[in-house]
Amino acid sequence: MQLESLLTSWSEFETRILALVDKLGLTELGLECDHASLRVNTREAAEQLATGFASLGDVISNNIINGRPILIFKLNKPLRLGPFNVPCIELPYPGSKQYPNDGWEHIELVLPCGATDCDGLEQALIAKSPAMGAVLAGDSPFKVKRSSPQGEAERLPNPTLAFGLDGLTVKVHPHGIEAIVASEQV
Repeated sequence: MQLESLLTSWSEFETRILALVDKLGLTELGLECDHASLRVNTREAAEQLATGFASLGDVISNNIINGRPILIFKLNKPLRLGPFNVPCIELPYPGSKQYPNDGWEHIELVLPCGATDCDGLEQALIAKSPAMGAVLAGDSPFKVKRSSPQGEAERLPNPTLAFGLDGLTVKVHPHGIEAIVASEQV
């Protein structure tokens, strides 16, 4: 996969992911989008994209998470995604799972709160958007996944709620990716 074709597909991804954010009722919450992520199925594609993104910004994290390398690029110029500026791109190298398509897969939104686990994050999200209670309870078409991914050196807990539909995912967590990366440096 080449960077040019990936960037060309951004506008289609933007339309689809913003519709998902809206369907979840998150549009009006004023959340920040700290990064977008993609999926690739071959190491060669990941290395080509890593080279391409290196021309658009700097690697601020190169970490092993869930057994595979994940690079975080801080872009020199954020990508625009509707009302959001997207300052970082997450490039996970492939693991054992094969994805139906290479390309953009999810965005992550920051809900600033003191949550240290998924239960606390759920409570904070429901307090901001009561309608999310039904989604979190499984009373919607969304697939909901709760996780607490952590890199080896991370010191800041960042529980994550992921909402998937039609091959796309919107994730919500309490801390932005740059704060998580900074916690590794302490």
